[in-house]
Amino acid sequence: MSCHSQSFSGCSSRSRGSYPEVKCYHGEIALLRCVKHNGPTMGKKFFGCAYWPKTCGFFKWADYPDDIRELQMLVFEKDTKIAELEMEKDFLQDKVKELKGQNVYLQDQVEELGIENTETVLAIYSARADRKLIVSLALSWVLFTVVFFMY
Repeated sequence: MSCHSQSFSGCSSRSRGSYPEVKCYHGEIALLRCVKHNGPTMGKKFFGCAYWPKTCGFFKWADYPDDIRELQMLVFEKDTKIAELEMEKDFLQDKVKELKGQNVYLQDQVEELGIENTETVLAIYSARADRKLIVSLALSWVLFTVVFFMY
């Protein structure tokens, strides 16, 4: 609800929206108003006496619960949220531990594969050297035979 400029300390409305019915000290339904004066509370909604400016002195901020049951419900909701967040935190901590364990396992696997890969590369180089030696020997025997039969 928007505040309208009027000559008194705030705008008033009989429509409540989602606010509960509040009664002033006269026993009348208090009006929902909002602060129009500049300052930190400008635009803030409050309930005031319906007979303003000849008021009974009733005043209550609209967003401030005064019923102990409302406060208990707010505490219960906050406690519930805290419990849910603590459960989620515990779950995430367990997940982190699990992922750290998987990380160690995978690092070990990578290390083993690195060693196996190095051994495979060395075996390939060794096999290439053996083939070069065999080819060299074969060529030298062919050359020796050709030279031997020529003379």
